[in-house]
Amino acid sequence: MNKRLLWYPAIIGIFGALIWVIIQKGQSLPVNAAIITHAPVATGATTTNSWWHYLDNLKHPLGLLLLQIIIIMLAARLFGKLASKLQQPAVVGEIIAGVLLGPSLLGWVSPSFSAFLFPVESLKNLQFLSQIGLAFFMFIVGMELDISKIRNKAHDAVMISHASIIIPFFLGVCLAYFLFTRFAPAQVSFLSFALFMGIAMSITAFPVLARIVQERKLTHTPLGIMAITCAAADDITAWCILAVVVAIVNASGLLSAVITILLALVFVVIMLLVIRPWLARTTSAQIEKGRQKAAISLVFLTLLISAWLAEVIGIHALFGAFLAGVIMPPATNIRQLLTERLEDVSVLLLLPIFFVYTGLRTHIGLLNQSDLWIICIIILLVAVTGKFGGSAITARLMGQPWRQAVSIGALMNTRGLMELIVLNIGFDLGILSPEIFAMMVLMALATTFMTGPILDLVAFSERRKKMVTA
Repeated sequence: MNKRLLWYPAIIGIFGALIWVIIQKGQSLPVNAAIITHAPVATGATTTNSWWHYLDNLKHPLGLLLLQIIIIMLAARLFGKLASKLQQPAVVGEIIAGVLLGPSLLGWVSPSFSAFLFPVESLKNLQFLSQIGLAFFMFIVGMELDISKIRNKAHDAVMISHASIIIPFFLGVCLAYFLFTRFAPAQVSFLSFALFMGIAMSITAFPVLARIVQERKLTHTPLGIMAITCAAADDITAWCILAVVVAIVNASGLLSAVITILLALVFVVIMLLVIRPWLARTTSAQIEKGRQKAAISLVFLTLLISAWLAEVIGIHALFGAFLAGVIMPPATNIRQLLTERLEDVSVLLLLPIFFVYTGLRTHIGLLNQSDLWIICIIILLVAVTGKFGGSAITARLMGQPWRQAVSIGALMNTRGLMELIVLNIGFDLGILSPEIFAMMVLMALATTFMTGPILDLVAFSERRKKMVTA
């Protein structure tokens, strides 16, 4: 047990020091001086001679938005079902649907129809709807976190989850050192670029992982409990790190960054120690009096204020929504009521809009040279080595059998939707170039897609072992 305890400071200390060394060396890399203005995302040029001219009445903003939502929902459901038939999470199919509706396929095959369906001026509406959907979704993710499970298996879970963050973070920073000069947008510092590459490599899709565990009936097994616990600890840590990274990037200087981080800490402490108990008392009293709508209204107000404060502080509204979910009182049935009301609208309607909005920004056609595809493969290898390898080896060091350690590594390597959220934040802040954004989206798809086959391979190996020993 004492030897196992030594692994934690050793791994965190070594890779933390290495990250610091790379960042210090990277500060000497030249920053692109030229200011390059990227053209707005467009899926094709609008032509006056288009055969769609007789449907000009559909170009009304509301009519166009409704048509966009209808097509997005149909595409998401179709590809989600196809993914399920391939024993993949539905989110994989929905992400693919989003990419295919963007310039990577639809804009390439039919530029005029793509320009009609997704004109540049309509993208802001899709962005706002997707952000609302993400806020609701992160709120649900926060509510689904079971802090008691983390406490029960605190040592092993925290060790595995933190190792699965620090190792890929280190590899992401190393990769940033070699990619910065060529791919960093103009006026972006190495620190900002390296931090975002590090956090993008470190994220785990807790909701997707939880659904994979549930679908495979692993929820109450030692593997399922450990994986869920690791992912929960990973989620909390990664989102806190992301909040700090966004604060540093948004800050105009060191003093501004320190003030932002201090404000964020005060915000978190007040939410946990003041708002959480007050919300538990107030909602319980409202529900006891039969005022469910009043209780739910109070919760929504808390969610909106939390998201707004996080945005004002400079750590992004999604972190505020996530934190609002974490502080929801578990003693009442308020969580169940909220989940029933929000999950369907968020997952079935608003999240597919986010996938398509991401797809409209993902231009795989930019990877038009062989060396760019080589870099894309290197990014994938680095991501898998850091997350899958780091989690699996650490789980083995903590005493897990090899098969279970490999399964934990495969599950922690699932990035899915959470990776897209991080990438979009980086893209919005102007830190990730369109080429790197496209490569990272492909990486998120590949790492999520490989989870199922790896788990199947481990299960097959386990069955074969039992047949041999029988």
